[in-house]
Amino acid sequence: MTKRVVYGVANYEEVVQKNGYFVDKTRYIEQLERLENPVFLRPRRFGKSLWCRILECYYNINQKDDFEKLFGHTYIGRNPTPLRNTFFVTHLDFSIISPAGTIEEIEASFNHHCNLYFNNIVQRYKQWFQGQVTIVPNGSAAENLGAILRYIELNHLPSLYVIIDEYDNFSNQLVSGHKDELYRALTANDSFFKTFFKVLKEGRKTGAISNVYITGVLPITIDDMASGFNIATFITLDPIFESMLGFTQTEVDRLLDEIFQDYQLDPSIRPEIDEVIKNQYNGYHFVKPEGESLYNSTILMYFLDWLCNHREMPEFLTDMNLRTDLSWVKRITSAQPNDTEQFVSQLLQENIIGYDKNYLVTKFNMSAFFQQEFYPISFYYLGMLTKHNDQYLRLPNMNMRKIFTEYFNELYRIDVSSKYAEMMIHFVETLDLPQLFADYWRLYVSQLPEVVFQQVNENFYRTTFFELCSRHISNLFTWNLERSYPQGRSDLEFVGKYHARYAGTRIVIEFKYYANREAKKVLKVARLSKKAIAEFTLQAEDTAQIAGYVAGLRAEYPEAKITQYVIYCFGNQGFRVFQV
Repeated sequence: MTKRVVYGVANYEEVVQKNGYFVDKTRYIEQLERLENPVFLRPRRFGKSLWCRILECYYNINQKDDFEKLFGHTYIGRNPTPLRNTFFVTHLDFSIISPAGTIEEIEASFNHHCNLYFNNIVQRYKQWFQGQVTIVPNGSAAENLGAILRYIELNHLPSLYVIIDEYDNFSNQLVSGHKDELYRALTANDSFFKTFFKVLKEGRKTGAISNVYITGVLPITIDDMASGFNIATFITLDPIFESMLGFTQTEVDRLLDEIFQDYQLDPSIRPEIDEVIKNQYNGYHFVKPEGESLYNSTILMYFLDWLCNHREMPEFLTDMNLRTDLSWVKRITSAQPNDTEQFVSQLLQENIIGYDKNYLVTKFNMSAFFQQEFYPISFYYLGMLTKHNDQYLRLPNMNMRKIFTEYFNELYRIDVSSKYAEMMIHFVETLDLPQLFADYWRLYVSQLPEVVFQQVNENFYRTTFFELCSRHISNLFTWNLERSYPQGRSDLEFVGKYHARYAGTRIVIEFKYYANREAKKVLKVARLSKKAIAEFTLQAEDTAQIAGYVAGLRAEYPEAKITQYVIYCFGNQGFRVFQV
């Protein structure tokens, strides 16, 4: 049976049944068993739900006979712990709880969904419960769980392993929706939610619960729940677990080796595939900025699924699900528009932003979530920023650069969709880069408000130029920003997709930016003018700089058809494009 890339599936049994490619992380099960009540947070689409299902299958006493089938090919299958398949397991998913309505309606939704899971416990393990525990359908989830735990304790049954996935999903929606009163009611000392966690804590004390594994995205709710569940071990920032979710480069290399062999893909395209996925999906540092970066695993599988099924790259390298992150940006920053513009503009211009690393480990409550000084921390947990060093966070990859550029365009109401067809068609037919940039300047830059030009730099121009082109001609090209060579990093590269019209084509661009005052000195004029800009000539040092990049590129891709350009931007007054 041919192996498959199983994309978007969180059911581990289904992955095994479909002979899906699987990056084995099961060695971390040993590490987790040494901890009490671990809480592990990661952004969306990093495989949290699949990992929860793996834990469920591993510990579920009813799946003992399936152990070899499910885990025989894994590390933990070859090195099982004594606790394998020894527990009752409940796997709660709080993402299906509705945050709509009053606090009473939210409580009713919470009770309804939890009680379904608890009823599954007494039915799934009925040979032990023997009909002695009845789950009240409309009753309190805390009371129903308490009844199960008391029966386990009194009858010395296997203890319950509790998995809570998306623990903060519905509470996050209250926070991001600015429903402050509802959130405070949810986390009050006498709330149904805090009472539920108190029952979990009591179950751990009596031994009726063997362990509680909690996963989610943000630490807000677990901090506000501290008095109800102050026994959690927060392992999100523990370097031992940094690579538990997300793929390392070694894991991705091994995965691609398998895929290229199984699907008999042309090995000559491998370098281009490696380059694209590294630019788009790699770059996450959650704990040690100097350590190995991680790939967003689910988005990478989206790419590989398309590659295997169509034997080419997808046109849109950003999974549509990823664009929902833009709504988070809007919700978090909507209360302070001026701060929002400053925050987004800085990321667009510098790609880094300062942060206080103490905020990662100190109390992170609801009120802090919307404060400007906490923006970097909020976006770190949401996976939009990652560690650059101990002082700065940065955008991890081109996917996130594109998303923040889209948001910049929305903030300043810049049209990026309706009037670019003619210029893009012309470029596709001619590869006339000078004309393409002239059209970008005429149609895009002309829309920018004056306040933007007080902050722009070469990074701004190359990023917005890339984002605009990627909207319209991504069926033919991918792009590199700051690609590394022995002699430095190139600013921007157009790369013809290997399966499309301009396969093998590379357009290398070096940007140079001069603010208005600096431009006057460079042009040796008292006042900027189109005439002075038109008389500006290509600088020898810039020719040498881009030649160094191109030499490195030719060494990697000797058959590539390479053209090279230097683009000079003079404040908001004009530009020159030179082919080298």
